[in-house]
Amino acid sequence: MEIRHNLLKFARASAALALATSMIGAYGASAATTTQNPVDEQSLNKHVHHALVMNPWYGVFDNIEYQLNGTEVVLTGQVVLPVTKSDAEKAVMRVAGVTQVVDNITVLPVSRFDDQIRRAEFRAIFSGPTLGRYATGVVPSIHIIVNNGNVTLEGAVMNQMDSSIARIRANQVPDVFSVTNNLHIG
Repeated sequence: MEIRHNLLKFARASAALALATSMIGAYGASAATTTQNPVDEQSLNKHVHHALVMNPWYGVFDNIEYQLNGTEVVLTGQVVLPVTKSDAEKAVMRVAGVTQVVDNITVLPVSRFDDQIRRAEFRAIFSGPTLGRYATGVVPSIHIIVNNGNVTLEGAVMNQMDSSIARIRANQVPDVFSVTNNLHIG
């Protein structure tokens, strides 16, 4: 009888403890959902950038830029392959803290003429020691965008001299209609 009485006391105490624990957990969970954590824009910027450069299709002939509007990300730029565009949008949407993605990336038209210019521009710009260092790494820091024979250089270089050399070399490629140098120092 004594053992049964002690077991009953233990069961009641355990039930009360479990009830109290679940009530505290429920209160904590509701408090966590009602308080909004402010979005750390610097952290969000870092994670969006990382998601974009990890896109396996993103390369030297693509240019993807983005702008943060709170938790909304607006993607812009130009890509050669449609899969690069769709993968960029999907990758950014998976970033914690992003609530909406506006995809304004342009897929460049398929053109053998432009493909020939891309290869020639790559050789002209990155051959030699001066600008060759910009071609290293997963995503080169100079991007060559070719659209209907018009070339645009995007990205970053270390100094004004490198920007000028890239422009001069890009202008030396035959069959190019125009070259726009948007390289910035940084």
